[in-house]
Amino acid sequence: MGARKRITAEARKEAKKTVSFAKLNNVPTSPRKMRLVADMIRGMEVFRALGVLKYSNKEAAAKLERLLKSAIANWEAKNERKAETGELYVSEIFVDGGAMLKRLRPAPQGRGYRIRKRSNHVTLHVDTLKTEKQN
Repeated sequence: MGARKRITAEARKEAKKTVSFAKLNNVPTSPRKMRLVADMIRGMEVFRALGVLKYSNKEAAAKLERLLKSAIANWEAKNERKAETGELYVSEIFVDGGAMLKRLRPAPQGRGYRIRKRSNHVTLHVDTLKTEKQN
């Protein structure tokens, strides 16, 4: 590895140490359904987002609620203190498509229709609100 590449890799590692995140891989729901729930909490304060997810009637909301609690716990472990109300927010959340199970369903006249059982990967980043005073 060259010097320039090593320096940028080390800088990337240092930046990643300050970010608290949680990942959820191979969730057996379609990415589109998960994105609907992820869009509800993007940019929201974490305790308010937990309330929104708790009372949402979508199946994906329960999985995202556990993921958000994990991200908060990761932040608390990194910073060695408890999260306070109004301090943390969901800085970034994205849903990527995962592996797809392909199945055949019997159809009329000896045909078979393809069924795609989709899955997804969710990544959730939590960060502190930066209250800088402009002079």
